[in-house]
Amino acid sequence: MKKILVGLVAGLAPVGLLVGLAGPGEAAQQNVVRTDNGQVASRTVGDAQVYDGIPYAAPPVGALRWKAPQPAKPWSGVRGSKLGNVCPQQANSEAPDGSSTEDCLYLNVTTPTKPSTKPRAVVVWIPGGGFFSGAGNSYEASKFAARGDVVVVTVNYRLGIFGFFGYPGLPGSGTYGLQDQQAALRWVQRNARAFGGDPHNVTVAGESAGGMSVCAQLTSPTATGLFSKAIMQSGSCAFNWAANSQYPGQAADSPWIPASTVQANGKEWAADNKAKLGCKPGQSMLDCLRAAKSDVLVDETLQFTQIGYGGTAVVPLSPARALKAGLFHRVPIISGNNHDEANGWLAAFGDIKDYPQLVKNMVGAEKAPQVLRHYPQSKYESPAAAWGAVTTDRIWSCTQVASDQQAAAKVPVYAYEFADKHSPIAPPGLGAAHAMELPYLFRLGGYDFPMSETQQTLSNQMIDYWTAFARTGNPNGPDRPHWSPNGVRAVNGLSLAPTDQTGIKQVNLSAEHQCGFWSGLG
Repeated sequence: MKKILVGLVAGLAPVGLLVGLAGPGEAAQQNVVRTDNGQVASRTVGDAQVYDGIPYAAPPVGALRWKAPQPAKPWSGVRGSKLGNVCPQQANSEAPDGSSTEDCLYLNVTTPTKPSTKPRAVVVWIPGGGFFSGAGNSYEASKFAARGDVVVVTVNYRLGIFGFFGYPGLPGSGTYGLQDQQAALRWVQRNARAFGGDPHNVTVAGESAGGMSVCAQLTSPTATGLFSKAIMQSGSCAFNWAANSQYPGQAADSPWIPASTVQANGKEWAADNKAKLGCKPGQSMLDCLRAAKSDVLVDETLQFTQIGYGGTAVVPLSPARALKAGLFHRVPIISGNNHDEANGWLAAFGDIKDYPQLVKNMVGAEKAPQVLRHYPQSKYESPAAAWGAVTTDRIWSCTQVASDQQAAAKVPVYAYEFADKHSPIAPPGLGAAHAMELPYLFRLGGYDFPMSETQQTLSNQMIDYWTAFARTGNPNGPDRPHWSPNGVRAVNGLSLAPTDQTGIKQVNLSAEHQCGFWSGLG
């Protein structure tokens, strides 16, 4: 199971994560904590106590399918620490057998074992996975919590057709996964103190689709008061992709579409799949959909992986538009990317030989010469490397920079770029691609990936930056270079690499990724 797979699927293709059992250092269940619904027990992992599989909402099954999350039912006795079900998804490296179990709204809490005289900051982690895969279960946070002296909460939320489906007249169309995240944040407000956490000092964080979820929560009126800081890793409010840029035949789009479009898509899909769904004569379509077997719906989950805006108070505006207009919660932000972000999608294009044609397919014949002059193939070691640079800058880096600039007009924004070319989960030659920073923060699947001494130092420094920010809103402290918030015009941040590469250094992200060129190209 100790293996990383690169996902190459439609839309926001994530890098898959390790799935496995928790690693060494576990002991029998120890501490017992009383939540608002009942008691939960921990197990010891390293220098942390782990409380896995706590229900934060009722199972969204039957009549609760495609409804706002409802309160979890109280239980008697003590719940043991055991990971809950992952939400329905097709087979992938985080769920090798897939899942069709809708009883999945669970979270996991990790606390330092050492006592504290005051409440700790809380970090709530929203996992990535393109809005169609992934689970909070994959992010074992014992080192992050213990070293950083914070409480960590990792969350499962509804995915794909279960989390982002829409239908005419269906309240909340396209937002059920986001509503789950807010339900988890409200659970934290009610229960943080029981785990030694401070409900007034909560950081919401996530990577990829998790980072985009954080952006949505930043701009959601119904998230008011649920967090005081935000971390967006490889996902921002301005994120969008050009045609044919992540895989051949892809249409230009973004994670955000009007709720009316989600509903229209749902109506068309349901009509086309009436027989497959097993609808009965005279049965309303929504009743039929709610009665459909979950494994039938899982087969179609990739049809619904975008957040609907405009149909509910949860997401009244496109997050991209809301951030640009200054309509977001005034909290400090960490925001960044990986240096070679788009390299994880290169394999979708096979053996890349005709780099100019790929550029033409992406930007059109009229603009292609400008891109090819700005990114000449001769500058790169291969056509694939040139294409990786173009798509990294256009899709990932410059959209993140745009969000950083917009937010920096109102709040402190600490920008970064992960730049270790040899992450322990990176296939040879992939560089600092999408998701390659994750093992520096978490034990993915409970596994400690082997790191060199300099990589381990970088991991410690990153955890120290992230958790100092969670505690105080400022990532700085001893044993690591100073990190200044970026400006509005040029986004300057930190490049994060081991000392045997470039080390941690200041970098102008706007210039490094040619963002002036891309904004001028239109």
